[in-house]
Amino acid sequence: MTVTLITGANKGIGFETARQFIELGHTVYIGARDVERGEKAAAELGARFVQLDVTDDASVGDALATVEAAEGRLDVLVNNAGVLGAGPVDGPTALRVFDTNAVGIVRVTEAALPLLRKSPNPVVVTLSSSMGSFWAVTNPDRPEYAMPLALYAASKSAATMLTVQYAKSEPAIRFNALEPGTTATDMTAAFGIGRPVAESARSVVRLATLGPDGPTGTFTDERGVLPW
Repeated sequence: MTVTLITGANKGIGFETARQFIELGHTVYIGARDVERGEKAAAELGARFVQLDVTDDASVGDALATVEAAEGRLDVLVNNAGVLGAGPVDGPTALRVFDTNAVGIVRVTEAALPLLRKSPNPVVVTLSSSMGSFWAVTNPDRPEYAMPLALYAASKSAATMLTVQYAKSEPAIRFNALEPGTTATDMTAAFGIGRPVAESARSVVRLATLGPDGPTGTFTDERGVLPW
């Protein structure tokens, strides 16, 4: 039984990704800050719930300790939790966005590494964004060119770089960053754009379920490797 942990999984892409993993027979742990919402989502899906706030070291440590006590290992980690940080660009907002979208990845990944090392086929998928790609945001033909989301873009660039660096430092674990596609979630509601979450979740599941010879250290979307 494959053991999977997804951060920020009480709604959106994380929730649908959990659903699809469960359909494949995974034991899925839904991580969420809000206990009531997380427990409700887990009950609806038949998943397990761990309270997990990626901006809180103690919360992250407790969540991974729960997984370790119950399972003894972790096979798949999906770093899904994120915030948009739209609006004014200022210090407090920057700290909040980077703490969630970049530092949160470090907190969770570092706590998960001992459990991932016990897996026969460990995989980490980080939801990044082409908004963090120099190639995309400087290309007038790309939609990212006109999106005024400086902090989100910068934090997602950091998320992709963290993926590359972890892939280099942990060669026995496959780390890949994913542009899941513009998806209709709470984060994109203000823009009125996005496709159904099921389509984007399929990209997460595909990348997480590649065999041991699959790629590592990449930034991809559903069509393949992206420049960044």
